[in-house]
Amino acid sequence: MRLKNRLFWIAAFVIVILDQVTKNQVVSAAKSWQLETIIESKTGNIIYRPTLPLIQGIFHFTYVKNDGAAWSILSGHIDLLRFLSLAVSLVLIAVACFGPALHFWDQLGYGFILGGAIGNGIDRFILSYVVDFLDFRLINFPVFNVADSFISIGIVCLLISSFQKTEASSRRSP
Repeated sequence: MRLKNRLFWIAAFVIVILDQVTKNQVVSAAKSWQLETIIESKTGNIIYRPTLPLIQGIFHFTYVKNDGAAWSILSGHIDLLRFLSLAVSLVLIAVACFGPALHFWDQLGYGFILGGAIGNGIDRFILSYVVDFLDFRLINFPVFNVADSFISIGIVCLLISSFQKTEASSRRSP
């Protein structure tokens, strides 16, 4: 039996492994990083968090425990976020298993999104928060992780796929 949507499964598997390995490395290494003091914007609380400047003031590894989603949306609603991670994962698995054979960009996009959803879902179910560590300070972007990156890249892949389908259908119509 030939596995349908093989690229989808490979992409998802690779992203889950890459995400979990990088997060585990960060958690282990962060114990030796310098602590920085920040004032939390929402509460005004002083927070000490480990950071490792790779390019000072531009890009750091900063260990953050995020109990929300992107940009800390739904912060503190861990049960809802667990459910959403699981639901998205199950829907994407169902599409790959029971839907049609997907085109290249669709397989890649959905695979990246599934890998990211599972990677962050593992954190939510085991730790009750998501480990974030990629800190682009030059543009003052929220700290994120590999799973988040590949969810975004997956969306770009799906956009590419939709543009290709639009171009193909417009060439066929008179």
